[in-house]
Amino acid sequence: MDNITALGGDVYEIDTRMAGYAGITAGYLILGDRPCLVETGTSTSAPVVRDALASLGVGPDDLATVVVTHIHLDHAGGVGDIAGFFPQAQIVVHEKGARHLADPSRLMASARMVWGDRLDTLFGELSPTESERIVALGDTGAIDLGNGRTLSSHYSPGHAKHHVGLVDSATGDLYVGDAAGVYLPQTGDLRPATPPPDFDLQTALDSIALFQALGPQRLLFSHYGPVGAVQETLERSAEELRVWVDLTKQAHQEGMDLDHAVAMVRDRTRERYTALKSDDETAEQFELLSGAPSNVAGILHWLNKVSP
Repeated sequence: MDNITALGGDVYEIDTRMAGYAGITAGYLILGDRPCLVETGTSTSAPVVRDALASLGVGPDDLATVVVTHIHLDHAGGVGDIAGFFPQAQIVVHEKGARHLADPSRLMASARMVWGDRLDTLFGELSPTESERIVALGDTGAIDLGNGRTLSSHYSPGHAKHHVGLVDSATGDLYVGDAAGVYLPQTGDLRPATPPPDFDLQTALDSIALFQALGPQRLLFSHYGPVGAVQETLERSAEELRVWVDLTKQAHQEGMDLDHAVAMVRDRTRERYTALKSDDETAEQFELLSGAPSNVAGILHWLNKVSP
């Protein structure tokens, strides 16, 4: 299948084809003794992911574990559907996200407030998962991949209070979720993801520092793909956060409303990103995944908490 890429170490990247786009959101299959899916993508992507797993030899009863880095709908919206397709799989999530997978009603209501009618085309509906199948992780935990191989979880809030990074003991891969931002492989651009309501600058920087201390061999971005230049990329993640926060702080101090703040920050950061120098689909993808309105709103929400 053209949406599967072998990354070595029995790891396969699956393009979940979010909203029909290629190269937006990745799920990853670790094909060990106990096959594990990291990130499901959206609800509308679930059949795409199921078919990709089938083509890799993982049938309905073969998947042992599904792990999500956090419960935002582009990462975990398909959990309920995937749980239905793979009835033996345990669903692993940080304890702060577990109840929302069992009862998604509040999460879906808040998502609909943000996205309106676009919710259905972008994400679809997160279906509930039976609570007895959900394994809630504390601030650290380990998932058994079989044969002594583990996926260890590391609490990394800042982007979201229910976020974890995941390290594969066999490959040294670190699944970064959104804690290191959004990476566009076509252009090499990296941009922060700072949506409301959970963004906190120091917490986000601490999460990146934790990732650096873990000494991974490779970063696997949910958006999008593998990156080998680990330390350099994480340093850039921290720098991007500071740039966006400094600019938004300036707009906040000048009393700008959200629209004006977004326009100012967008204008002053445009030169940082190759993707935005073209008017093609790449720029559209970037805005969808790490939109300036969402980023600035998240930073303003944080600024109003720390310096009202």
